[in-house]
Amino acid sequence: MRESHSRLTALKVARLSRPGRYGDGAGLYLRVAEYPLTNGKQARSKNWIFRYERDGRERWMGLGPLNTLSLAEARAQARENRQLLLRNVDPIDARQAARHGARLDAARAITFRQCAEAYIKAQRSSWRNAAHAAQWPASLSRFAYPQIGHLPVAAIDTALVLKVLEPIWAEKTDTASRLRGRIETVLDWAKAREYRNGDNPARWRGHLDKLLPKVSKVRTVEHHAALPYAQAPAFAAELRARNEISARALEFTILTAARTNETLGAQWSEIDLKARLWTVPGVRMKSGKTHVVPLSDRTIEILESVQRVRGCPFVFPGAKQSLSHTAMLKILRGMRPGLSVHGFRSSFRDWAGDRTNHAHDVVESALAHVVKDVTERAYRRGTALEKRARLMADWSRYLATPVARGDTVIAMRR
Repeated sequence: MRESHSRLTALKVARLSRPGRYGDGAGLYLRVAEYPLTNGKQARSKNWIFRYERDGRERWMGLGPLNTLSLAEARAQARENRQLLLRNVDPIDARQAARHGARLDAARAITFRQCAEAYIKAQRSSWRNAAHAAQWPASLSRFAYPQIGHLPVAAIDTALVLKVLEPIWAEKTDTASRLRGRIETVLDWAKAREYRNGDNPARWRGHLDKLLPKVSKVRTVEHHAALPYAQAPAFAAELRARNEISARALEFTILTAARTNETLGAQWSEIDLKARLWTVPGVRMKSGKTHVVPLSDRTIEILESVQRVRGCPFVFPGAKQSLSHTAMLKILRGMRPGLSVHGFRSSFRDWAGDRTNHAHDVVESALAHVVKDVTERAYRRGTALEKRARLMADWSRYLATPVARGDTVIAMRR
């Protein structure tokens, strides 16, 4: 590279004011430029640039402003660039590669917890029920974060995944299995974002299935603890005597045979008091399909008694918009330790089968169970709503009876 014979000095650099490029030699230039200010005046900037040729093409590389880079420092940088050219390395390409590498290093330092929280935030709106959205951070916070949450996601390997899973694999098999899937998903997300490389150490098939026993071999089947339906009226009477909003939500759940997340997500826009219907959108249903629930007299009373909160769309408001996922369970544990909210669906189904002559398909429809037969599904859509309204009215009356009815069969009213 041919050098200019003129060389700059620190004094000359300080005095230069006319716009233009001033060569120091060996490809280094000081560029003086003018730019307008908002007040109409002109200001000047002084920046160092390096000129070189690569494959017959002229290239100009910015080195930095004069107020940051002195003449001596600019000469040192220009010298480093000339050394790169001697090694057949393009200085601009090398700088871009270094910046990209630095960004990758910073990205790969992101922790497993940061990745998990980013994934949950991105996906939460697509999850169709509140329970699913709550279980993700709950299980990760309880079991994964204490072990691997603070570690770079790029460092998560098989040994660390096993450190999370092995202590709970036999005791909490279902939880551990779901947790494994969540860890796998987070690691896949991190790889897609270029935060890590390589195979997923949480994958099951062909990997962890060789290191952990199959779920079917160690899982203890646990059914949702249900209250015998003969005891349901007495329980309902106790529940009606309580004033908490969670008590009203639990009673509403029992009366409608709904799932917990369906009640927690219930909004006033879904309730038609005049038509006595609650329409649960498919995004909150386990089946993914809209479910219409006929409302009994007592259910209407509950809805009319609940105080609406301005700006809150939820029927059963809590501290953060809707009630927490554990609100109904807490009050149930205080009244009947060991029971589950979901178990009341079993109580309802057992009562309907043992003590009424309501058709099985009507009961299943009331529980929003999916029917595989296409013809039966079409039949239900056309006829089940009125039948379910009678079923839910009978269930409400049964719960209002303080003493169980013995062996009396409740005839389905026509």
